[in-house]
Amino acid sequence: MDPRVLDRLRCPVCAQPLAEVATGAARALRCPRRHSFDVARQGYVNLLAGRAPHVGDTAEMVAARADFLSAGHYDLISTALAAAATQAVEHLVGARPDGAYPLVVDAGAGTGRHLAAVLAALPDAAGLALDVSKPALRRAARAHPRAAAALADTWQRLPLADAGTAVLLNVFAPRNGAEFHRVLDPAGSLLVVTPADDHLTELVGALGLLRVDPAKADRVAESLGGHFAPAASTVHRRELALTGPEVATLVGMGPSAWHTDPAGLAARVAALAEPVRVTVAVRLTVWRPAAR
Repeated sequence: MDPRVLDRLRCPVCAQPLAEVATGAARALRCPRRHSFDVARQGYVNLLAGRAPHVGDTAEMVAARADFLSAGHYDLISTALAAAATQAVEHLVGARPDGAYPLVVDAGAGTGRHLAAVLAALPDAAGLALDVSKPALRRAARAHPRAAAALADTWQRLPLADAGTAVLLNVFAPRNGAEFHRVLDPAGSLLVVTPADDHLTELVGALGLLRVDPAKADRVAESLGGHFAPAASTVHRRELALTGPEVATLVGMGPSAWHTDPAGLAARVAALAEPVRVTVAVRLTVWRPAAR
């Protein structure tokens, strides 16, 4: 594990620093109180304190997401995050010119593709992908040479030092306002990506997908209120021309995969005329921590 990431990790049980230890071919992270956390052979470390209430995205959903993202269909999100993260680090350096290297944490990182794009734009940064899905972390651990990956539930205490994170990414993922505030540097930034009202709108009716909650913006603000204040917000939109299989992959990687009958979905996708025009529309909001 990158020692710069390890330096900012904390034991999820007692919040003490962690050190890497080896026993034969096995590796683990251990705190001074001897709480120990195994490093999987795929490269990620299990930093759950007890069992998670859910297992996150399945292997099938993660494979679908990897295929869809590798085709570049959501690169507008990665590009927007990389630009916003660059500005966020500039803001941090301006506030703390003598500060240490920036740590970028992706809470709900999935395959780590967005985190990798941000690290590519920040050559002095180290990165950490957090997710509760083991299939996702197997990919995130290999997403970038300066990225590490850890199994963690973002609804619990994050396995991170207080105020040690420069930029926190949150893309289509749950938000723990209190913990995000605790781990972020006071001059750091939280970058939240949420679907805009017309995100995938062409597929919602045709395929019976979940609709974007019209109160989404209010719910995001409520989850972060008291801990953060919005600093900037931009909408990023593009139209995709997809094949039927690509549409099926898009549906299979998102929340509708939990609620859609596979046979019925396949029949509805087959009835669509190709190319299928689909709008990708997301809102990127930069949040800054409230005063402690």
